[in-house]
Amino acid sequence: MTGPALAGKAAMVTGAGNGIGRAISTAFAAAGAAVACLDIDPGAAEETARMIAAAGGRALARQCDVSIETDTKAAAAAAQSAFGAIQILVNAAATVDPNGSVLEIAPADWSRAFAVNVMGAYLMSRAVLPAMIEAGGGSIIHIGSQLGRVGAPGRPAYCASKGAIIQLAKAMAIDHAAQNIRVNALSPGAVETGRLLRRYGNMETARREAGPKHLLNRLGLPAEIAQAALFLASDASSFMTGADMLVDGGYTAI
Repeated sequence: MTGPALAGKAAMVTGAGNGIGRAISTAFAAAGAAVACLDIDPGAAEETARMIAAAGGRALARQCDVSIETDTKAAAAAAQSAFGAIQILVNAAATVDPNGSVLEIAPADWSRAFAVNVMGAYLMSRAVLPAMIEAGGGSIIHIGSQLGRVGAPGRPAYCASKGAIIQLAKAMAIDHAAQNIRVNALSPGAVETGRLLRRYGNMETARREAGPKHLLNRLGLPAEIAQAALFLASDASSFMTGADMLVDGGYTAI
């Protein structure tokens, strides 16, 4: 491969304001893509776009609640106006799910988890697909989780929604293969982001308690997940669709 892996392409990343979404956005920009950075927190999206611009890249920041169809359509229109057709879509937005069994999780919290984690990926795909098809193809990446394959105590909403994301990628891959659109899931293990801080209180505790659950005996880093997303977005993965790419430090191997 010669030149930047994503040179001349336009990407849209949801949940771009922090963690994995921010790491993917900056990695894509470094690889030559123009990046539309979407997040429910406008300040966070703007900071990611500022980081990209400071490094010499092209970026657009946009507030977007991916569970609201009008937001997703407006974001897609803005990105297409700025960059042309979007060839790469990464659905990384995810909400904070409460711990508890199905008896303990309130219906509103369960619904919100699915509204963001699953409905959001559906709505963003609907918003981007028409122009992507017209442009001749592209790559869609749904950020799943190792917990979409295995269970965890007190996490039924998260496990179920991420399992749905993995299946969504497979079904979409079937529907859009003839249009030269590849759709894959990317499933990280536990990664050092703010989500872990909310769950464990501090990163030292997260590393001590969650790290040993992985064969590599540590947590993942956002940059490591971003490199996997770059692979799936680029032509390096041109024969890959309908897959769930595990980057989980060996969590699901045992």
